[in-house]
Amino acid sequence: MFTNWGLAAAAVTMAASGLLPIHAQAPAQQSGVQSQVALKVERDGRLSVTEKVTVPEGRTVTRKAPLRVAAGDDQERVFTVSDPKVNGSGTASADDQQLLVRLDAGESTVTYSVDGAVADQGDHQDVRWQVASGWDVRIDRLTVSVVAPGRAQSITCLAGPPGSAQACGLSQIGEGGVPTAEQADLLPGERVDFSIGLPTGTVPVNARFAPTSSLGAAFALTPATGIGLIGLTVLLLAGFGLLWFARGRDAKALASDVGQVRVLADGPDGRVAFASPDGVLPGQVGTVIDEHVDVVDVTATVIDLAVRNYLWIDEVAGEQGVVDWRFVRRNPADAALTDYERAVYDSLLPAGAEQVLLSELRGNGVDLLAVRDALYSDVVDKQWFARRPDTERSRWWWIGIGVAALGVVLTVLLAFTVGHALLGLAVVIGGAALAAGARSMPARTRRGSALLEQVRGLLNYLSSVRPADIPEGDREMVFSRSLPYAVVLGQTDRWLDTFRGLDPDADGTPGLYWFGEAEQARDLNRFASRFPAFLSSLDGVLAQAGHLRSLRS
Repeated sequence: MFTNWGLAAAAVTMAASGLLPIHAQAPAQQSGVQSQVALKVERDGRLSVTEKVTVPEGRTVTRKAPLRVAAGDDQERVFTVSDPKVNGSGTASADDQQLLVRLDAGESTVTYSVDGAVADQGDHQDVRWQVASGWDVRIDRLTVSVVAPGRAQSITCLAGPPGSAQACGLSQIGEGGVPTAEQADLLPGERVDFSIGLPTGTVPVNARFAPTSSLGAAFALTPATGIGLIGLTVLLLAGFGLLWFARGRDAKALASDVGQVRVLADGPDGRVAFASPDGVLPGQVGTVIDEHVDVVDVTATVIDLAVRNYLWIDEVAGEQGVVDWRFVRRNPADAALTDYERAVYDSLLPAGAEQVLLSELRGNGVDLLAVRDALYSDVVDKQWFARRPDTERSRWWWIGIGVAALGVVLTVLLAFTVGHALLGLAVVIGGAALAAGARSMPARTRRGSALLEQVRGLLNYLSSVRPADIPEGDREMVFSRSLPYAVVLGQTDRWLDTFRGLDPDADGTPGLYWFGEAEQARDLNRFASRFPAFLSSLDGVLAQAGHLRSLRS
């Protein structure tokens, strides 16, 4: 016969010396709740349980017994409870996570069957069940007895918080070979883990184990999740690759589509004329190159409108000596202007306004929504893009966010159910990758790709041409007509330095016809030093609208 009387005596000694917790030294006030548990090991391996519970008047008690119990660092022992019933005043139910019992005052009998209680330990079978766990009240007295088809060889009874190794107050194999145990003063949330050893082969083994259901285990990399993760990642990447190939890549232009890039052409009377490739305007250049309508695209358009005699720009002294700039209407917007150029023109000089100071625009604000929409629509109308780049980016960004959100939901569901949550994370990563790659989805048409090659030729011209390459009488015209393109292509400083020594009177007209009073316009060296400050101020005012991307830091 195996007993724990020695452990009980040691517990008494430790309590006297102050080594046990306070509740062990001074039992709490009695609750009046008592439980008698009778276990029967059936020949098929099931465990039939009968609990007689006495609840004092005016009380209602609840038991939430977990059905997944830690059995090591990375696995749990899984029990299944079936047919829970209450004979008395109360209810009982069970799912795959817990046994739930609610009892009212009086004596009630709870019955149920447990599957998964019999484990093979090599030289014997272990029959285990937590006969008390999850009570929300203190149990004054708990007794346990068990009958089995074979004679019990050993008994183990542990009481206290889950995971503790404190022995029950009494456990023994009594006369007739009946294992019994007793525990007093079981606090709320504590458990009694009761097991007996039977000879090998007494009943069928039915113990089940599963990876621990903690979040760490749900995200553990197992062979199954590893293979699934690799397969899902490859599938997502292949799908995104095919999507980009079908929707997001530029149509390749043939050499015959590009043709010869000519920036300088013979004009009337043998004069040199500036001819942009494919008739592209400065604002269109910037949008075709980076697929965005940027502040610099509008700034270059303003300069181009001045060069083409729709506006005149003048440097004036502002308040407290601060330099300001004035825009003056020269010619009304006509049919020669595109919709987006007309929108830029109207945003600077609304109907009825003949002139405006840049400082006034800063104070009143500039609405560039119409400019942005018109310029995106313009590059589609010109057949440089099949669809509006902003709409295409937005569509695929939201699709990516939706896939990522679906992945988050899938990850949570997997983490709290079957595990393998890494598969959900793969979907999250795929959605994030699609959202990040949305910027690459706008696709240029073949004509757009051809224009891109022509713009590269224009950039090469702006970075290499010298005044000596242009007849003296045509230099001021070429300088002015090329300047908006230099602005949008980031060649402003080089272009100004190259033509700093230009004589603007060589064409027979005094100074720059579109910028400044006569004396200011005739001094190209002064213009080259002042013009960058004007660009910076104009960029700042346009960026305040918040409708366009600003490329300046």
